[in-house]
Amino acid sequence: MADQHNRYTSPLTGRYASDEMQYIFSPDNKFKTWRKLWIALAETEHELGLNITEEQIEELKQHQDDINYEVAEAREKEVRHDVMSHVYAYGVECPKAKGIIHLGATSCYVGDNTDIIIMREGLRLVRKKLINVINELSKFAVEYKDLPTLAFTHFQPAQPTTVGKRATLWLNDLVMDLEDLEYVLHSLKLLGSKGTTGTQASFLELFDGDHEKCRKLDQMIAEKMGFDACYPVSGQTYSRKVDFRVLSVLAGIAQSAHKFTNDIRMLQHMKEVEEPFEKHQIGSSAMAYKRNPMRSERIASLSDYVMSDLMNPMLVASTQWFERTLDDSANKRLSVPEGFLAIDGILDLYLNVVDGLVVYPKVIHKHLMAELPFMATENIMMDAVKAGGDRQELHERIRELSMQAGRTVKEEGKDNNLLELIAADPSFHLSLEDLKASMKPERYVGRAPEQVTEFVDEVVKPILDRNRELLGLTAEIKV
Repeated sequence: MADQHNRYTSPLTGRYASDEMQYIFSPDNKFKTWRKLWIALAETEHELGLNITEEQIEELKQHQDDINYEVAEAREKEVRHDVMSHVYAYGVECPKAKGIIHLGATSCYVGDNTDIIIMREGLRLVRKKLINVINELSKFAVEYKDLPTLAFTHFQPAQPTTVGKRATLWLNDLVMDLEDLEYVLHSLKLLGSKGTTGTQASFLELFDGDHEKCRKLDQMIAEKMGFDACYPVSGQTYSRKVDFRVLSVLAGIAQSAHKFTNDIRMLQHMKEVEEPFEKHQIGSSAMAYKRNPMRSERIASLSDYVMSDLMNPMLVASTQWFERTLDDSANKRLSVPEGFLAIDGILDLYLNVVDGLVVYPKVIHKHLMAELPFMATENIMMDAVKAGGDRQELHERIRELSMQAGRTVKEEGKDNNLLELIAADPSFHLSLEDLKASMKPERYVGRAPEQVTEFVDEVVKPILDRNRELLGLTAEIKV
């Protein structure tokens, strides 16, 4: 056995993806699914009147899961064809049935149908993890819905929001991703058994020209494999646009996750919110004091990969010739599984980060209060008008004083003194005590707390209620 340290191993399997997702895309799951499909084909052909016995079908079922890999691998070295090698290996275990295995089918019957089945399994796991992230993030939003914080447009200080309201922006992106995922998941169909160019010619021959039996063949196989239907038309393969649609969902989740980490990394720079940091975690090999947002950076890095991976099925789908070419094969073997493995790691990290987010209210308050006088100028001006001032004159005066206070902060490095400047100006008729009394952050967050409550109650909770059985994942990640 080769030394595991002297050959390349994928970081996706070694560091990022869960065992559950790795099994979905494992050879074992693939080849067991091939055998399920061969059984479904034989059963359906038997039920539609072909000369296949129940004894043969029962023999196939008895050896469904005990795959003789050594036989298949040895055979493939001879014939250079993976499907026919496994047909042969299955036949070695099932001598009574070996003559009817794969009857009328082409390689894509097992290959493509299995790809669809596996992608559906992968999407179901992604859906489960995505719902758990939505659940944890909604808890965070509700917990901090009333905590005022400085908002930013263009990364410049803007009208305050709340920590919880900001979290609903991340949450809303994930809800949209879930909607896209569920649409694609529920629209997946099997290829069915369409033959070498999608015409079912071999099956029309087997069924002596009976078109109705050919139609039933697809529908019955679909039902046996847990699908509502097969795609109504195809070439030898299902349209490679299906892979693009599936990976588009994964890329959408990656976009949302990346945006979340952008915000967390900047918040951590400002010391307002931090991702979890383990007791013995090292932030930097040189700077011992550092607490780097390493998990968020890992999410961002993996997200870049998933978003760029979407180009692969786009190229494959756009360059297929007529009823099929084989230049899709190597690309699909890489791009589809690795997209799923990477998004699996992203969601595990996302759940871990959200589950352990640390909020620093005093730092948040300090930053907010340093800018709040600027945000409050409209209210201050209205109070001054009520005290007898002229609105137009006051507007110009506040503009001038704001510029002066801004220069004090930027050029002299001092605290914002706008309130002191306004109190010293007799045109406002307001004391410093009056002005400070108006500096209550909750006055300036608008409907942010109510929006959090409404969004969670009206949008998120119905999702969680429908998927209660999927909740409860722990936030464990690989080192």
